[in-house]
Amino acid sequence: MQLVEFLAPHFHFVSDPTAWVALLTLVVLEVVLGIDNLIFISILTNKLPEAQRVRARRLGISAALVMRLILLATISIIVQLTTPVFTAFGRGFSWRDQILIAGGLFLVWKATKEIHHTVDPQDHQDTMVGTLQMSLAGAIFQILVLDLVFSIDSIITAVGMTDEIAIMYIAVIAAVSVMMLAATPLANFIAKNPSIVMLALGFLLMIGMTLIADGMGYHVPKGYIYAAMGFSALVESLNMLARNRKKQGSGGGH
Repeated sequence: MQLVEFLAPHFHFVSDPTAWVALLTLVVLEVVLGIDNLIFISILTNKLPEAQRVRARRLGISAALVMRLILLATISIIVQLTTPVFTAFGRGFSWRDQILIAGGLFLVWKATKEIHHTVDPQDHQDTMVGTLQMSLAGAIFQILVLDLVFSIDSIITAVGMTDEIAIMYIAVIAAVSVMMLAATPLANFIAKNPSIVMLALGFLLMIGMTLIADGMGYHVPKGYIYAAMGFSALVESLNMLARNRKKQGSGGGH
C-alpha cells in the first residue's frame, strides 16, 4: 500500500491521453536516436572474436541503459549542462557542447581509421578495432565513450519533450530494449554484407560531423540526417538485389 502511495504521484499521467501521445512519440524518437549508437556497437563488436560478440553487445547496450537511467536520476544536473561555461569564437560553449564536439571528433577519427583499413586491408597497423589488438574490455570502453555522448543528447531531448520523469524512464527503457533485440540481427546483417560496412561507416562519419556542428552551435535537423541515411540504405538495398539477381543468373547459365 505504501508503495502504491509512493508511485501514484509519478504515474498520474496514465489517465491523460496527451501524456500517452507524448510517451509514444518519445519512445519512437529515442529508438531513432539509438540507431546511431547501435550502428557503432555493431561495427565495433564484429571486430571481436566471434565468441565474445554477443556478450560485448549485451554489455554495451546494458551499460547504455544504466547510463541513461543514472543521467535521468540526476536530471537537474543534466539540464544545467546547457548553460555556457566559457566563450570562444563569439559564442558561449556549455558542457553539453564540449561533450558533443569531443564525441563527434572521436567518432570521425574512429570511422576514418576503419575506412582506411577497409580500403587498404594490407595496412593492419593502427586500425579502429583490430581483432588482435582489441580486447573485450577495450571494446566495452569504446562503447561506453559513445554511450555517454548519445545518452546525454538523448536525455536532453527527452527533457525537451515532456516534464514527466516517469514518461522519460519508460521511453528510455523501451528504446534500449528495442536496441537489445535489434543488435545481433543488425550486426549479423552488416557482417554478411561487406558493402554495408562501408555504408555504415559513412553514416558514422556523417553523425560525427553532425555532433561537432551541433556542439559548435550549428544545429542540423535530425530529419535531414535520417532521410539521407534512409535514401542511402534504399540505394544500397537495390544494389544488393541487383547483385543477387546477377549471381542467380550466372548460376543458372552454368
